[in-house]
Amino acid sequence: MLVTAIAPIAWGSTYWVTREFLPADAPLWGAVIRALPAGLLLFVLRRRRPHGAWWWRSAVLGTLNVGVFFALIYLVAQLLPTSLASTIMATSPAAMMVLAWLFAGERLRLVPLIGAGLGIGGVALLLAGDGVAAAPLGIAASVLAMLLSSLGYILAKRWRDGTDVLSVTSWQLLAGGLLLLPVALVVEGAPPAADGAGIVAFAYVSVIATAVAFAAWFAGLARLPAGTVGLVGLLNPVAGVLLGVLLAGERLGPWQFAGLGIVLLGIVMGQPSAQRALARARRGLGRRPRSAPGARTPAARVHRTEVPTPVPADC
Repeated sequence: MLVTAIAPIAWGSTYWVTREFLPADAPLWGAVIRALPAGLLLFVLRRRRPHGAWWWRSAVLGTLNVGVFFALIYLVAQLLPTSLASTIMATSPAAMMVLAWLFAGERLRLVPLIGAGLGIGGVALLLAGDGVAAAPLGIAASVLAMLLSSLGYILAKRWRDGTDVLSVTSWQLLAGGLLLLPVALVVEGAPPAADGAGIVAFAYVSVIATAVAFAAWFAGLARLPAGTVGLVGLLNPVAGVLLGVLLAGERLGPWQFAGLGIVLLGIVMGQPSAQRALARARRGLGRRPRSAPGARTPAARVHRTEVPTPVPADC
């Protein structure tokens, strides 16, 4: 679970990095520059090409999880405040649970669903306390990014067949980046110029927030239920909000602090250890013995000592 948590924390930081250091008028090139270097880095580490069905699966997953998703997220980062952009993505656990039930055969479990509900409630409090006018286009782009990526994550989980995580992640990143490359050339022209800070920002977003983060995320999806991984993703708004406060000067009100606490509670409720503890507690209550009316408890029993009958002596 700790490895999986790397992904949402890194993703939460991309909103602030993108807004502060990357060009605002080139979202397609921003997605290409983020995806292709990350995919090439992982491909060099594994040196394994797609095989069989993974050619078209990589294209589908690259479109959902990388190509369209990165372009939308880049656009969202330019249109919405850091806290608002990252908290909208926190609604993905509920979407992932439903999609995993529909496409991956996972059961809908009560405790993770309650955790997802708490996460959404925390998001609502965070949004209510934001006090910043939000662009409708930015909100729509954020919701669409959440839905498409949730579907892509569940398909990646359903299609797992023992292929190593780094290879599958590299194929998706390369497919998504190559899909966007001609579109970026036609729509936005030449790649945007970047100064020293911009180059460092692109490197961070590509290596840490993409290569490392996506590998950690898909490793979690391969080993944990989709609901658990989705709830770990609630660390995305926590990281985004805290970075917005610490680095961007955004302010939190009482409702947002309450929302953060509820989000963290939702994360805890979705973890397997919390579910096992609750299951043990239910079993313990179910096994408690019931005494019949009028029956004496062991403590109430009277213990009598029998005195042996004396044996008559021989005359």
